Amino acid sequence: MTMNALPPPENRTKVVEIKDLVTHYGDRMILKGISLDILENEIMVIMGGSGSGKSTLLNHLLGLLKPSSGTVRILGQDINAISEVEKTRLRTRMGVAFQGGALFSSMTVGDNIMLPLKEHTELDESTMSIMARLKMEVVKLSGFENLKPSELSGGMIKRAALARAIVMDPRLLFCDEPSAGLDPVVSAAIDELIISLRDAMGMSIVVVTHELESAFRIADRICVLDRGDILMVDTVEAVRNSSNERIQNLLNRRLEEATLDPDDYMRRLTIGI
Repeated sequence: MTMNALPPPENRTKVVEIKDLVTHYGDRMILKGISLDILENEIMVIMGGSGSGKSTLLNHLLGLLKPSSGTVRILGQDINAISEVEKTRLRTRMGVAFQGGALFSSMTVGDNIMLPLKEHTELDESTMSIMARLKMEVVKLSGFENLKPSELSGGMIKRAALARAIVMDPRLLFCDEPSAGLDPVVSAAIDELIISLRDAMGMSIVVVTHELESAFRIADRICVLDRGDILMVDTVEAVRNSSNERIQNLLNRRLEEATLDPDDYMRRLTIGI
């Protein structure tokens, strides 16, 4: 758990405001009217089991999905009510470290990290190279800029993805499963890096993960999603000690026993609801 002393919530700006967000895929409701605020300079972890709605929520935060109803405000702007030009401008204030890194295999690590600068600025090549090397130093990847992604370990790919995500000094950083697929030692190092980025750069960080140990290590607050509902938004300690059975089932990896009406079961099989 982070040890950074944060001001009380009422004294901090809301960098993300989600209000009554509903999402449907066809006739199926994925997010069921959820509301959530994310504050400046905090690490918010969004966690839940498979099918809980984590990825759908992240896509809304990135402006990749339009809701059935409700609003998503990012850094004061309704991301679904602004023009594409304004949305592109807003995204320059956001960084994204995608699951698996999403580095371009044909480009060097340095060129991958410089890519946002090439797309969104008119800086000269030498300045962009310096900025990329600075961010590689921040993520402890200095000296690897001329390698290809295929020459990096899994942990190094995650660090390179983080360097690219922060190269434009965003106010808001999104990390999708940053510790997934890594051994415990490397995973812990990535977690510590995320905390240090928040502390050094003063950004807000949203981490989507199903890794419980990682979530408990880095979060200031945790949002627990289950079946499209938010069960709880609170500190690590409060979530650990929650009396909510569904939360405890998630934390302890217990299967829920459920009885299913035969007619309901047939309906799910035939029409996918």
